[in-house]
Amino acid sequence: MRARFPILCIALGLLLATSAGRAAEVPPVDDLKALMGPPPGKVTVYEPHLSVGDEHAAVDYVGYRAEHVLAELFGIRWSSLGETVEFRALDGYVSRIDVERFLDEDAFIVFARRDGAPFTVDNLAQNETGVPLGPYYLVWDNIGNPALLEEGARNWPYQVAEVDIVNLSDAALLPQGLDARFHEGAALAKTHCLTCHMVNGYGGEKHEGNLAEITKDYEEAEFVGLVLEPLSVFDETTMPPLSDRLAEDERARIATALFEYLAALPVLP
Repeated sequence: MRARFPILCIALGLLLATSAGRAAEVPPVDDLKALMGPPPGKVTVYEPHLSVGDEHAAVDYVGYRAEHVLAELFGIRWSSLGETVEFRALDGYVSRIDVERFLDEDAFIVFARRDGAPFTVDNLAQNETGVPLGPYYLVWDNIGNPALLEEGARNWPYQVAEVDIVNLSDAALLPQGLDARFHEGAALAKTHCLTCHMVNGYGGEKHEGNLAEITKDYEEAEFVGLVLEPLSVFDETTMPPLSDRLAEDERARIATALFEYLAALPVLP
């Protein structure tokens, strides 16, 4: 069971709900600027949705350091409210990121392109063009910290509509009696699958269905092929392949571990 703390709803009718149940309006972008005080700054990143292989596309955005926004919205003790910052997008995507990362690395919440171009992106991995990024988009300084390039777009949620600071339980992913050899598969599912998909009620809401149930209809080779190259299984899928920034043998190992875990995982009510 997770403990819910203040929630930032950055959609129509933005609300900040405190743990005491009180609600107050949180302004959209123009009023957020007034709330923050100092003007937003330029944020230059290698846009992972546009980058292919070693070709990195630099884009200038406008926004604020994520930790400063979180402190303004949740209070200066925001980092003690829970272990995980949870970003929920308008399309059901859910990104869960350890609080410590926002203290150790440079993340930004942005809301516009600096050049005045539409606040959109071509998501090459998902075969989508002109995808709206607003109302808010979480980006990371992967130029100052090149190690972040290996993550690709995994921790870059766009269309952010809600931000929570939470404590989460892995009980749905690691039910009692599950062999310990499948624990790595659970961790891999959290990293690579459960932003869009759901397992036993835990995960994103972009796609319907319980992966613990769905996977049992697949043979291993078909499932691994789907994870590595989704378009080889479904002609018009928007599912991205497992990151091509990983070595091929590691990609195959991860896909196999995911299948073994999901095939073994009990389907919980």
